[in-house]
Amino acid sequence: MTFEPEHELENELEYELDTAQEADLEAEALQVLLKSGLIGPDSSIIEDVRASADPVQNVRDYSLESQVEEIGAQILARASEHKIQPSLERVVACLELLGRPQDTFRAIHITGTNGKTSTSRMIEALLREHGLRTGRFTSPHLNSVRERITINGKAISPAAFIETWEDVAPVIELVDARSQAAGGPRMSFFEVFTVMALSAFSMAPIDVAVIEVGIGGTWDATNVLEADVAVLMPVALDHEKWLGSSVAAIATEKLGILYPGKTLVSAAQEPEVMEVIAQKAQECAANVYVAKRDFQLLGREQAVGGQLLTVQTPSAVYEDVPLAMYGKYQGENASVALTAVETFFGGGALAGEVVEHALMSTSSPGRLEVVKASPVVIVDAAHNPAGAKVTVEALEENFPGPRVAVFSAMADKDVETVLVELEPAFHAVVVTQMPGERAMDIDDLAEIAGDIFGQDRLYIEPDLGNAIATAADLAETADPEAIAPASVVVLGSIMLAAAARELLGARRPDGA
Repeated sequence: MTFEPEHELENELEYELDTAQEADLEAEALQVLLKSGLIGPDSSIIEDVRASADPVQNVRDYSLESQVEEIGAQILARASEHKIQPSLERVVACLELLGRPQDTFRAIHITGTNGKTSTSRMIEALLREHGLRTGRFTSPHLNSVRERITINGKAISPAAFIETWEDVAPVIELVDARSQAAGGPRMSFFEVFTVMALSAFSMAPIDVAVIEVGIGGTWDATNVLEADVAVLMPVALDHEKWLGSSVAAIATEKLGILYPGKTLVSAAQEPEVMEVIAQKAQECAANVYVAKRDFQLLGREQAVGGQLLTVQTPSAVYEDVPLAMYGKYQGENASVALTAVETFFGGGALAGEVVEHALMSTSSPGRLEVVKASPVVIVDAAHNPAGAKVTVEALEENFPGPRVAVFSAMADKDVETVLVELEPAFHAVVVTQMPGERAMDIDDLAEIAGDIFGQDRLYIEPDLGNAIATAADLAETADPEAIAPASVVVLGSIMLAAAARELLGARRPDGA
């Protein structure tokens, strides 16, 4: 008879015990999963659970995300802001019933045509680097509705999203009923998300919120707070049907977020917009800081993964600040963000290490974002002529090799002018189809693109995955002697950028 050493016997017993416990956990997790109704045609979820370090928690996460998706779908099924009469009455009524959560924190409010989300992210990072508890409300989302509401730089957790919905849902139902009884509409999906964000920020709690408008300003659902600092990004023609047919009319609507005695920080604007700013500032007795007059981007150098900036603000010159984003326009956005945060704190320079850490860590998913390295695939949310123009400038500077565009757009966009801006920068264009009633039909897209690019540079592929593959083949064979690598650029719609990111396995924004 042989005896195993005592320590070996103990190890074997511990191993058997651990194995039994793991089997029990897996059995419990799979039982939860089967009861949840989450398993559909794709049974790979079971394998994900078995492979996870904590199978029970993994199933709970699946269950929570499923509830978030269900709630999100209910909210998104409501009418858009475009389809109901402009009014703050419904949002105000909800917030009054909830105890005015918007009064529990300070705010920076951002409007404009392009650059809102990237600048919001920079501002929030700068505030958070100062030790403040922050909330950020932006739209639209790329992959999860939770991205719209971030707390301390992270997308609101599934549990907190569900809890917030359960808190506000009875109030929304009551306000809906009152509105419909008076012959009005239910709350729009953006109004609901706004109420949820402000409520979630109050419950977190936070010190300061960075709030991005949905559309416009005066009648935007977010215009229920008087922010300390209003930020106006570049104003261009977009949403003319709802905001006006001139940049002056659009600026007038957007500047509705500026209140008496507050501060406006503005990106560089066209002369017509500057006239509107001057008039509004006088009416509100507001302090005004405008790019290229009161602050500016002094210089920039290309760097790996982004650029180094030198920015002059009203209070300081920040030199060699690393920004992990491409394009001169992002440098200009950074100058707006720095000035906005300086004024939020009452003026004075920000600490150099704070600025460096904040901007170095800031990203903006879906904005000139490299999501695949070989071949290089870039996704960009440019969807109007002004956005297309700055995207082309950034591509020429940072990705000089042969480029092929994968393009789709919403039917209400100025597709022809966008494609005119893009045409000189691309070897060819592959038009594809997006889902949804707002998406332009691929045949209509192809007709417009063919007129601009020529039939010999036009390719049609309804499936996005096949469209990207086709574009990659075209880009890599466009110029065999090219030194710089070829690239595929997916652009024309935020929804298209989101679909491409999901398809190519890009990391979800803010940990959503």
